Amino acid sequence: MADKPSVLFVCVHNAGRSQMAAAWLTHLAGDRVEVRSAGSNPGDQVNPAAVAAMAEVGIDISAETPKILTIDAVRESDVCITMGCGDTCPVFPGKRYLDWKLEDPAGQGVDAVRPIRDEVKTLVEGLIAEIAPAKPEATA
Repeated sequence: MADKPSVLFVCVHNAGRSQMAAAWLTHLAGDRVEVRSAGSNPGDQVNPAAVAAMAEVGIDISAETPKILTIDAVRESDVCITMGCGDTCPVFPGKRYLDWKLEDPAGQGVDAVRPIRDEVKTLVEGLIAEIAPAKPEATA
């Protein structure tokens, strides 16, 4: 893994779980991790309930757009995480593949999306601790 690990979140429509995961990773890890998200059949827009749920915790994903999964995105990522949606990534040697089993927020209101958002945050926090822990402060 390079000095700056790269993570790709994949879900079929790239409109809910993968967008929330990418936003959490960007928010919590800052520039310590390169973040991508994509889907095999991207939706027209990010799920409005996911946008609302993330806004409640101060993260704005309203300008995000679903993106198509490409072989290059997988090739350029150290860790590829599918979101329990049955989507698969092309397999390249040396990459790490995970599948997070998460409920699908599609068609659900913000009340149903909040627990998914919170579960995604917990998973992302564990991922950060593993691949990009905060460096200890330098002591004088």
